[in-house]
Amino acid sequence: MHFYTFASSDKVLFETDKYYKMGFKEEIQRRRTFGIVSHPDAGKTTLTEKLLLFGGAIHVAGAVKSNKIKKTATSDFMEIERQRGISVATSVMGFEYKGRKINILDTPGHQDFAEDTFRTLTAVDSVIIVIDSAKGVEPQTRKLMEVCRMRKTPVMVFINKLDRSGKDPFELLDEIENELQIFVRPLSWPISNGPTFKGVYNLYEEKLNLFSGEDKQNIEESIEFKDVNSPELEDYIGDQYANTLREELELITEVYPNFENDDYLSADLAPVFFGSALNNFGVKELLECFINIAPFPRVISAEERDIDPFENKFSGFIFKIHANMDPNHRDRLAFVKICSGSFKRNTNYLHVGTGKKLKFPSPTAFMAEKKSIVDEAYPGDIVGIHDTGNFKIGDTLTEGEVVHFKGLPSFSPEMFRYVENADPMKYKQLAKGLDQLMDEGVAQLFTNKFNGRKIIGTVGQLQFDVIQFRLEHEYGAKCKYESIQMHKACWIQSEDKTQIEDFRKRKYANIAIDKRGREVFMADSPYALQMAQSKFDKINFHFTSEF
Repeated sequence: MHFYTFASSDKVLFETDKYYKMGFKEEIQRRRTFGIVSHPDAGKTTLTEKLLLFGGAIHVAGAVKSNKIKKTATSDFMEIERQRGISVATSVMGFEYKGRKINILDTPGHQDFAEDTFRTLTAVDSVIIVIDSAKGVEPQTRKLMEVCRMRKTPVMVFINKLDRSGKDPFELLDEIENELQIFVRPLSWPISNGPTFKGVYNLYEEKLNLFSGEDKQNIEESIEFKDVNSPELEDYIGDQYANTLREELELITEVYPNFENDDYLSADLAPVFFGSALNNFGVKELLECFINIAPFPRVISAEERDIDPFENKFSGFIFKIHANMDPNHRDRLAFVKICSGSFKRNTNYLHVGTGKKLKFPSPTAFMAEKKSIVDEAYPGDIVGIHDTGNFKIGDTLTEGEVVHFKGLPSFSPEMFRYVENADPMKYKQLAKGLDQLMDEGVAQLFTNKFNGRKIIGTVGQLQFDVIQFRLEHEYGAKCKYESIQMHKACWIQSEDKTQIEDFRKRKYANIAIDKRGREVFMADSPYALQMAQSKFDKINFHFTSEF
């Protein structure tokens, strides 16, 4: 009984080797760089842990929520994450598995940190979406899928928590198709769920994976099972479950299209796996299929031209900056996604924004907060470079060509507070802390032109808590907030000098400067914004920083 046809993603993109050094092409083709995204609490960080466990990158999976177990999730390395049991920053983990170089970017699930996740999605070649089998598709998942669809990023779905009672699998598939607007094709199928969960049938490999023990932690056996009509099936799972499984597999072949790898790579179809990350169900099946079908690094669009990973000249962009990954050294790291060529240690590269040549003596590869120095890295890899304040999110590094990568905007904030120094002796520490945290993209800092007061704008309330916590614990500075009546901040731009001058005079109390020196209109109500837009029709009001 065959359920799919398979086309390998290891296509050779070029027939001629005249542009490449020996092995360069193979290095690119063996890389798989992907992000794991979900609504909060769907089990995303737990799935990351188990993928690392199967990949041999860690030996003990961390309990993300349990206070009894002191070990925390490998990917949640910031102190505030350990205290709250949530991810608030993207972390990067790389490991080798079966001849493939896997780079996982585990993203924050909480909507207050959606901006970090959106930016991270610019640095991945594919995405795994985690969905809770009891809750189905949730609002944050829909938003993330919109970003994937916009960028035509291939998506796989892992339906998690099958060890708990949840929705019917067919109902979940319908919901994914309707809510996420993508065709689906199950490549594994659950045998019951909740207390009677027996395991999964792997359609991709035509294997039956059964589980034993009360804790359901162990795969008892993985049986090759090409013909589910064989009476042997009853011996393994009993008459009732065998009949149900046969009926459901038959329905799958009738209702869903055959799996074609090209449909997945073009982001038209999402393969679906079922399992329980907490109890190791279905995770290995997901990983084994993923390394075969997921794309290696692809062409990336810059403003000037398309950048092909197989070009021999290096280019890359900074999609994330993180201060104080190691609090003992107060270091600040910029995360570079390599887009083309190979990145070499101690080589001069052009920083396109400033026109300076920079070299990096100790670029690092990541395993969450563990770092190791790398001599060479290839397209698809994420490299950390020490930053003394040279970089901003979206900056480009090249071997000399001036290119600008797109799709790393800051979004118009929705919540605002005045920020004040709570300890006059620590003014310098506060200024440095705010400067570095804003460069990370945690929030945005505006300075009111009228009174010089500093205003922090965020997407969600939780970011204010994170800023306050990190200022105190990482910079030894204390801040206090003061409420402010504010609806929206939008960047303003106009070719009409007379109108923009008139606007500045009339709205002088509501104009601020962002960190890059751009003018921002701070509208205190929806009505004020609407009136400004209609009255000053030659001014463009932008709601993202890319314009």
